[in-house]
This record gives sequence, structure tokens and C-alpha cells, in this order.
Amino acid sequence: MIKTHRMQQYGHYRQYQKMSGILMISAWGFAMVIASFLFLWLGYKLDEYMGTAPNFMFGLFFLAIFVCVMRLYHEARQRMKDL
Repeated sequence: MIKTHRMQQYGHYRQYQKMSGILMISAWGFAMVIASFLFLWLGYKLDEYMGTAPNFMFGLFFLAIFVCVMRLYHEARQRMKDL
């Protein structure tokens, strides 16, 4: 069977489509790490400024983790709905 140009393009699309899940998970992992460290640092600075215990540091850290996980869950449900 002779492969046409359109069939070759479709083959490349399927190859990249398989990788999209891995790319999505790695992008969300990167976003979670950056957000958690940013909020952890911001909480540390707020605690340092206000003279409190690590209340803001832990609170903002867990807030960042919670928000990232909820956004990841929302995107996963949206992708499942599109299938």
C-alpha cells in the first residue's frame, strides 16, 4: 500500500496525541512545584513581617497544593468528557 501525504500527517498526529497526556501531567507537576514554592516563600515573608508562627507559610502552601490539584482534576474531567 502506498502511503499518501495525508496518511503520513495523520500518523504524526497520532504519535503526538499519545504524548499529550504525558506533557499535560508534566506541565501540571511543574506548575504545582512552582506555585507551592512561591506560596511557601510568600507565607514565610508574611510570617516574618507579622511575627507569627508558620501559620501563613503552611496555610498558603496547602492552598497552592489544593488549588493545583483541583485545577488538574477539572482539566482531567474535561478531557474525559471530550473523549
